[in-house]
Amino acid sequence: MLGLLTIASAQNSLPAVDAGSDPNQATNAAPLTVTLQDAIIRARKNNPEYHAALTAYGSAKEDRVQGRAALLPSVNYDAGLLYTQGNGTPTGRFVGANGVHEYLSQGNVHQDISLQGIAQYRRTRAAEAVARARSEIAARGLVVTVVQAYYRFVVAQRKYDTAQRAAAQGQRFLDISQKLEQGGEVAHSDVIKAQIQFQQQQRDLQEAELEMNRSRLELAVLIFPDVNEQFSVVDDLQTPEPLPSLTEVQTAAARQNPDLRAAVGALQEARQGVGVAWSGFLPSLKLDYFYGIDANHFATRQFDPASQLSVRNLGYAATATLQLPVWNWGANRSRLKQADLRRQQAQLELTFTQRQLLAQLRALYNEAQTARSELDSLSQSAELAAESLRLTTLRYQSGEATVLEVVDAQNTSTLTRNAFSDGQSRFRVALANLQTLTGTF
Repeated sequence: MLGLLTIASAQNSLPAVDAGSDPNQATNAAPLTVTLQDAIIRARKNNPEYHAALTAYGSAKEDRVQGRAALLPSVNYDAGLLYTQGNGTPTGRFVGANGVHEYLSQGNVHQDISLQGIAQYRRTRAAEAVARARSEIAARGLVVTVVQAYYRFVVAQRKYDTAQRAAAQGQRFLDISQKLEQGGEVAHSDVIKAQIQFQQQQRDLQEAELEMNRSRLELAVLIFPDVNEQFSVVDDLQTPEPLPSLTEVQTAAARQNPDLRAAVGALQEARQGVGVAWSGFLPSLKLDYFYGIDANHFATRQFDPASQLSVRNLGYAATATLQLPVWNWGANRSRLKQADLRRQQAQLELTFTQRQLLAQLRALYNEAQTARSELDSLSQSAELAAESLRLTTLRYQSGEATVLEVVDAQNTSTLTRNAFSDGQSRFRVALANLQTLTGTF
């Protein structure tokens, strides 16, 4: 389950992006560099929901072991003493014992033979398969959660860097407009507009820093046992993964989808529940074999007054009990109806899961395909907006452009850079969501 999300092999060579510029986070030690795969591994160690699913799976495995043990013979050792007050004769006052003193020290081999035990064991096996599938669902869901938090932090850092650049550009443009005003080349209204734009960029910078710190904390809660903010992450969004064909995705989903396996396992469990209920109408057999001491003296041999001989106390006994159900006020029939209702519900849930899987698979694939196809367009838009800002600023300095054109170019440049980062993150998250249905491809 550790490889649920394919990570580009080149990510380890990419530079690490610092976790922030907050002076309160300064430390003498170098911050820990965390890759996406590291974050997933760390989250699996600390996430309580994921561990709850693993605990349920482990418990189901032990239920299967106990169900198998119930089908096999058991060996026990029994030891006891029945003490009766004497009355001067060998019989004693109470008839519950076979003498005044009766000692028990014997081994017992016990075996239950019934169809109920077999059906119960098969039900525990089906329940184990369901728990295993649900633990995989939890693992894949955790991957999506980590991917979202990880790339939210990466994108927040990018947007903070973009806001810093925009603020610096706003400061330079304000200086340019002031110099042009002093030379009588532009009106004072241009300076006012440039100052308003610069102040807005300063506020945007503060908001970007706030979002970066918030996303850092969200990721830290997921991957660390304590809230450790001294870490950096690897920005691997520059290397988008290829998207397989829809046919390959559908094949992988049919073979590796845990929701489908859980629904199939639940149906098998419900069917075995019907078998358990039916076994209540059938006879059961219990076998016991005893070997040891059941005598009036705690010894392997004792003196028999009647025969005047030393007799051996060690011996064996066997019992067989056949139980035939006759009447229990309709409880067995009620349990059978109850089990059949559960089987019908499990069958309905399986067919619904199959339909839902087909719909989700197509929707998530279309989402990933669209996000992947838009990356080139978003990249070109960001490059064009940056070039437009450079040219518009030059035109403004030469008196060929207005202040509104410069402001619009600045805003467009910021928006397109942020949109490109959002698009890269969107594709990675869409890929992670798709892999919850298919597994790694």
